[in-house]
Amino acid sequence: MVLYFFLFIPFVSVFGEVRYSIPEEMKQGSVIGNLARDLGLDNAELVRRKARVVAEGSRQYCELNAETGSLLLSERMDREELCAQAAACVVQFQLLLENPLKVYSLILEVQDINDNSPVFANGEVELELVESTILGRRFPLESARDPDMGTNTIKQYRLSQNDYFALEMNKQVNANAYPELVLKKALDRETQSEYYLTISGIDGGNPPRSGTASIHIHVLDANDNVPVFSQRVYKVSIAENSPSGTLVTKINATDLDEGIYGEVTYSFSHVSDKTRGVVEIDSVTGEVRVIGLMDYEDVNVHELDVQAKDGGGQSSHCKLIIDVIDLNDNSPVISVKSASSSVSEDSLPGTMVALLNVYDQDTGTSGRVTCDITDNVPFRLVSEVKNYFMLVTDDILDRETHAAFNITITAVDSGSPPLFSSKVIPITVSDVNDNTPLFSQTLYTVDIPENRPQGTPVIRVTAQDKDSGSNAKIHYSLRLEADPVTASLLSINSETGDIFTSRPFDYETSSHFQIIVSARDEGNPPLTSTCTVRVFVSDQNDNGPMILYPVQSSFVAEDRVPLSAPKGYLVTKVIAVDADAGHNAWLSYRIIKATQPNLFSVGVHCGEIRTLRPFYDDDEVKQTLEVLVEDNGPESLSATATVSIAIGEGLPTVDELTDFGQDESAPNDDLIFYLIIALASVSGLFLVLVSSVIYVKLCRRSLYRGASSNLPVFPPTYGPPHYSDVSRWGTLDNDSRYNSFLTTGSWRGDFRFNSGGVMDYDTMTKRSLPPLKNESLVRLTTGNAASLKANPRGRLSVPRKI
Repeated sequence: MVLYFFLFIPFVSVFGEVRYSIPEEMKQGSVIGNLARDLGLDNAELVRRKARVVAEGSRQYCELNAETGSLLLSERMDREELCAQAAACVVQFQLLLENPLKVYSLILEVQDINDNSPVFANGEVELELVESTILGRRFPLESARDPDMGTNTIKQYRLSQNDYFALEMNKQVNANAYPELVLKKALDRETQSEYYLTISGIDGGNPPRSGTASIHIHVLDANDNVPVFSQRVYKVSIAENSPSGTLVTKINATDLDEGIYGEVTYSFSHVSDKTRGVVEIDSVTGEVRVIGLMDYEDVNVHELDVQAKDGGGQSSHCKLIIDVIDLNDNSPVISVKSASSSVSEDSLPGTMVALLNVYDQDTGTSGRVTCDITDNVPFRLVSEVKNYFMLVTDDILDRETHAAFNITITAVDSGSPPLFSSKVIPITVSDVNDNTPLFSQTLYTVDIPENRPQGTPVIRVTAQDKDSGSNAKIHYSLRLEADPVTASLLSINSETGDIFTSRPFDYETSSHFQIIVSARDEGNPPLTSTCTVRVFVSDQNDNGPMILYPVQSSFVAEDRVPLSAPKGYLVTKVIAVDADAGHNAWLSYRIIKATQPNLFSVGVHCGEIRTLRPFYDDDEVKQTLEVLVEDNGPESLSATATVSIAIGEGLPTVDELTDFGQDESAPNDDLIFYLIIALASVSGLFLVLVSSVIYVKLCRRSLYRGASSNLPVFPPTYGPPHYSDVSRWGTLDNDSRYNSFLTTGSWRGDFRFNSGGVMDYDTMTKRSLPPLKNESLVRLTTGNAASLKANPRGRLSVPRKI
């Protein structure tokens, strides 16, 4: 036995197609190839995305081992069963992945092995020859059939050793060959009346296989005449799809003998596999009729050997060649190889939108296809490669006029009558912003949960531009100069204004931030407007409880409790923390497993482990509890703490650890009462305080008004610019950039404005002095209420800005 070694080399195309070449008859479970490696996929991804191999037919020859990424053979593949006599045997599968859906094409090319021996349809051939048969007379024999292909099919025939007959091959028009028995030596019935020969068909496999058939030749007395055909070669034409019973032609042969020697019968002496079952011949009349499907696309020429045999055993042969006429029985096929669901409205004429493959399985005139667009749309078809058409834009697109097109492609062949097919291709025109940059809002506020993955949409900012042409195209960008760290948290689509996360947010690190978005058109010079986006990060339950005590490791320390501990005795406490905030950080405790049930309890909110009853002598000395700690998030997270408790004799009982109160879960009426009293007291004090503040302000306002009734009031335009109104009565312009700090009662002040716009120090001079031209200014600053400087004439003045 010769073992064939096949090297499986996958070919991966840019379109996600993997091709393997395997021999037929492989054992079930054999590894074809590693799909994960050849497609660049991870084994974990195959499991997560529920990868599977599907076939187009009902039989599933392959399966995927998602854990290893290997493509396995699930059942035996017989090339002859799958592809018959096809030159190339290709089986196609699809690898499907979910979330998101993606399809990879898998092609298995099944290679032929020499697993079939040549077989003669008739294992015993009977021939009757007249002893007067001339030398060189040829007698066609049935060919052997071998389902194998290539070098494994039949390569030669051999005839058993004899002196009278030889074996020669006769080739047909379609390159098929069949053996013929040739008479090499004159026959003499009186010397030998029968001959027994053996014909062997041998294939080209390694090792070669063979099949045999026996030939029994009867030598008859002389029959002077043989049947003679009216034509050596009959050549006829018939349309494909002709119904069963249609007359193809009539074969005619005559024999000049009389009686039984003049009766002629007809038969096919050699029929190919593709012709068998398509036509038959009437043995008496010689009429050849259709009995099966005559399909031009399957076989366009049928070549047969017709034998005419008389009653004396004499026979002659002729050829029958049937040309199948192609009819227009196949409609054109429109296959979309590539298509864009949308096209930008600023696309130039000639922009390709879709690539179509249009073909017709018919030949000749019936196979010539013309393709056209039936709708009045700004698109046209361009063909630069045979059977391929490009759908391109033919005019300027305007989304405001037509936002979408349903383009009907019609393909018509040139047959008679013509057949056609059509396909609708939907095209959406994407908008280009043609207005001046003006944000619909100057401030955008958005809430987004933390831990959203990179690329999560945050918000869309939109700006409108009332210009047209190149000035209307808007580009969005983030201002990075303000805070590069904050800007690195977000990214923006410069065309649509969609803002996405660049990395997950962490509420525990930053609960809110803001960023500036700018919109710039393509004008010359460009105009820019900005808006502010405030992002508030909401907390998510992304941190599970962390056990601080007892320390969880390979060895858990024991907490010891005296055997005499009473009911409610505090044994130990499970301490856990949660890094989240608010409700997500509220923890609850419960025992999920215990050595002895109903012996210990755990505080729901405090984690304290106490005894439920006194210990008995038959209680286990070693007690192990598993306490589940859960947070209060919408989807709660949990952690498990293992508590090891040892019950020991002789240990003292600490009274302070005994719980004399009620269970923490029971309602505490006194505590609720005290809380109500405290809340009422605080509310009352707050109301009193607010009332007092309002009363004091009202009293001070009435006091100020009464005391300042004799003061002069100046109109706002009287004083120089930027003077501060320190008297609170609105006599001077207000400048919020400066603060005046005055004490209680300073309204009575030592300063007054005189008619010249200067303030005199009344308490010192008690008189009003005329204004001076050359005066030194005294600056009043914060923290220095009356820092004054006398001018040369003894007067005091205030600066223009206080």
